[in-house]
Amino acid sequence: MKLHRWFALFVVLFVVAAMAFPADAQQKRRFTFGYDQPHSTGYGYSGDVFGKKLEEVSKGMFAVDQFPAAQLGQEPVMLQKVRSGDIDFVISSTANGSTVSPQFGVMSIHYLFENDQHLIKAIASPELNAAVRQLVRETVQGAHVITLQTLGLRDLYGKREIKKVEDLKGAKVRVQATKTEDTCFPAYGAQTVHMPFGEVYTSLQTGVVEFAENGVNVYLAGKHYEVAPIMSLTEHEANNSILWVSEKTWNSFTDEQKKWVEAAANEVANLEPPYAIKLEKESGEKLQKMGVKLVTADKSGFIKAVKPIQDQLAKELGPHAVKMMEIIRSLK
Repeated sequence: MKLHRWFALFVVLFVVAAMAFPADAQQKRRFTFGYDQPHSTGYGYSGDVFGKKLEEVSKGMFAVDQFPAAQLGQEPVMLQKVRSGDIDFVISSTANGSTVSPQFGVMSIHYLFENDQHLIKAIASPELNAAVRQLVRETVQGAHVITLQTLGLRDLYGKREIKKVEDLKGAKVRVQATKTEDTCFPAYGAQTVHMPFGEVYTSLQTGVVEFAENGVNVYLAGKHYEVAPIMSLTEHEANNSILWVSEKTWNSFTDEQKKWVEAAANEVANLEPPYAIKLEKESGEKLQKMGVKLVTADKSGFIKAVKPIQDQLAKELGPHAVKMMEIIRSLK
């Protein structure tokens, strides 16, 4: 009898303890959130905004662990991992997104975005975001897009100035591996070289490439100014990116939890683009104070060379690309 009483008491105490145990400690889920840029860039800001909002709307049930600076691999690797379900959330450039859906290359067409304000308006556009989601639904397996974002416009940098399109003739330029880059840069007379972002610093240092191109803040955060001390402000391409969620992770959510994730993604869509543009300007000012040379390039020759090939390039990429370009142009 005593044994039965002790067992009954143990069961009661166990049930009471389980009921007293904080609900969030039992149910809280943590998610991996990877990107290849330093936390000090717009990618880190997106991670902060997304994580804060997700924890807020879930009342502490969901939390995000960020892995910046390619801790989980370069973007092409992370894109494979998010599709296999090994990473929950990933930020990738639209250019690298073209490795899983080539029509994303339309977002990298040169001089498609006229200026910062046009870029902010387009990236926040529900029409463009809907078109991107449709593209992914029809062409990508294993992952979903939950929002677009941007780091601003891209510029060229190296050891010498690029003041006009003729200055780039014959130069070896590190570019992202897309059909878009391989079409636009040769239109200026340049040679394209593909390599992961993590190899750019050393390649500039050793002369494997003469120029690279990226946003001002990325140039600063990656310390590329140490080996390429002149940035020429060509503003030739938008530095757009995608926030992906693994399909495996997405399918594990209830309908209510999916709304939490969407709310966090909407917060990124609203706050990140203007913040990124502000960060670009602040980074430029900081670089100039450090003695880095920023040169304003004459864009007219670049625009003249690339405008005639925009429509044909989008057509070659596919119908989704054409639709996305039409939306972007309509938002000027």
